[in-house]
Formats: sequence, C-alpha cells, structure tokens
Amino acid sequence: MSLPEQISTANKASIEAALTFANTAFASAEKLATLNLNTARAMLEDSVATAKTLLGAKDAQELVSLQSALAQPTVEKIVSYSRSVYEISAAAQEDISKILESQLSEVNKNVSAALDKAAKSAPAGSDVAVAAVKSAIAAANSAYDSINKAAKQVAEIAEANVAAATTATVKAVGASAASTKGKKAA
Repeated sequence: MSLPEQISTANKASIEAALTFANTAFASAEKLATLNLNTARAMLEDSVATAKTLLGAKDAQELVSLQSALAQPTVEKIVSYSRSVYEISAAAQEDISKILESQLSEVNKNVSAALDKAAKSAPAGSDVAVAAVKSAIAAANSAYDSINKAAKQVAEIAEANVAAATTATVKAVGASAASTKGKKAA
C-alpha cells in the first residue's frame, strides 16, 4: 500500500471513529433528555397530587402524618432517577472506552507494520533501534491495560457503593416514616 493510500485509509478510520463517538454522545444526550422530561412531567403530576392530598388534611397532626407518608415515594423516585442517570453515564463511558480501545489497537497495528517495513529497508544495525521502539510500545500498551483494568475496578466499586448508599437511603427514609407513624399511633 502506498503512502497516500495509507493516509487515506487512516483518515477514513479516524472519521468513522469520530462519527461513532458523536453518535454515542448524541444517543446518551437523547436518553438523558428523555429521562429529564419524563421525570419533570412525573414530578409535576406528583406535586399536584401531593398538594391536593395535603390540602385535604383536617388538622396539623394529619398534615404531618401525610407529609411523612409522602416522603418515602419521593425519595424512591429521586434514587431511581439518580440510578438512571448513573446507568446512562456508565453506558456512555463504556461505549467511548470501546471506541478508544479499538482506535488504540488500530494505531498499534499500523505502527507495528510501519516499523516492520522500516526495519526491512533500514541500514544494518538499526534493528536494535526498531526493537527498542517496539519494546517501548509494548510497555505503553501494558501500562494502558493496567490503567484500564484499574479504572474498571474503580468503576465497579463505585457502582457497588452507589447501590449500597441508595438502598440505605431508601431504608432510612422508610424507617423514619414508619417510626413517625408508630409515634402518631401511640
């Protein structure tokens, strides 16, 4: 393959990667916009229903009891919204990572092929320099793999912590609402 053909192929691959990246970003933005619109609509409907319910309270004790009872579903919806935002963001990050990994793999393949081609036409004794460059590339790839694995582990730990925190929040609000109901019954 001639140099102009190699440049053309590399440019086409770069454009394809950029389009894939843009499509991933737009799809994520679209999912977030849909989630936000649906959440805003649901919150408006819930606010109207809550206001009607609270306006129907006959005394202050019933008002406090109603507020406590209405807190649990609200917290659960907030937690659900937060989870959805996190899931959309995590999916986008994963897709972008795949695109970058694919690009890096392609670059490594092209650099390796160029080095092999250069080594064949290089003067005697340059094989040491080519080997050093290949070794540096291998070390960089190894470091990238290690960083990537560590980042994935951190993401998994963060996801587990988010899940635990949201579960604890929902339970705490539920327990608080239950204790408020118990105090009112007594």
